Amino acid sequence: MAGPKQQPLPPDVEGREDATEVLRAFVLDGGLSIAFMRAFEEPEMWGLLLVDIARHAARAYSRESNYTEDEALERIVEMFESEIARPSDMGSATERPQ
Repeated sequence: MAGPKQQPLPPDVEGREDATEVLRAFVLDGGLSIAFMRAFEEPEMWGLLLVDIARHAARAYSRESNYTEDEALERIVEMFESEIARPSDMGSATERPQ
């Protein structure tokens, strides 16, 4: 039975028993389905994680499209701010206990 398309493990976490997966995100029917584990003691660490993801995404767009890294990051931040101010959809999320 075929399953979803998944990303491979990052090379630095393969075989590491001390690594913890904290986020899975899938595009499904044009929406986002996520599973996450709180994992951090302080909520601001999620801000750090989200910024890191945004920067990685902006770099990918600069490599694979006509956007510069700055343009892509600006668009990502604009949508983030828009969604914070007025959520369009709460999506599907599953939180696992820590």
